[in-house]
Amino acid sequence: MQDFVAAIGLVLVIEGLVYGGFPGLARKLATEVLSMPENALRIGGLAAIAVGVAVVWLVRG
Repeated sequence: MQDFVAAIGLVLVIEGLVYGGFPGLARKLATEVLSMPENALRIGGLAAIAVGVAVVWLVRG
């Protein structure tokens, strides 16, 4: 549980860096996401999940 909370904290730090450090980029990315087809978003999300699981497996395994 402690690792999960730490991971959530790191996600919040990274999100905060994007929004706090580069608000113009965050706005541009948000508008691009709105124009993307749902299938492309789904594939991107699944790819991100796979990469994340692989990274955690390599680090913790």
